[in-house]
Amino acid sequence: MTLSDYLKSLTKDGLVSFAAGCSTTPGQLKQVAIGSRRAGEKLAINIERESGGAIKCEELRPDVDWAYIRNTGQSEQKAA
Repeated sequence: MTLSDYLKSLTKDGLVSFAAGCSTTPGQLKQVAIGSRRAGEKLAINIERESGGAIKCEELRPDVDWAYIRNTGQSEQKAA
């Protein structure tokens, strides 16, 4: 699911609550959803957590090595 689709599924109050849980504003979330602003790593993590995993960090920030952070990528396999 994309952030845009997720935000569209929320009521106005739901959007405000979701944004507060992500430590941001509804406006910033909308900017990230349409691509005019990039989510920072912390915001990407907050969005994944608050969406219950419906939106993954990897979708928001494919440039970050999330596999390494999650200890599920090749870096872990090389260490083993």
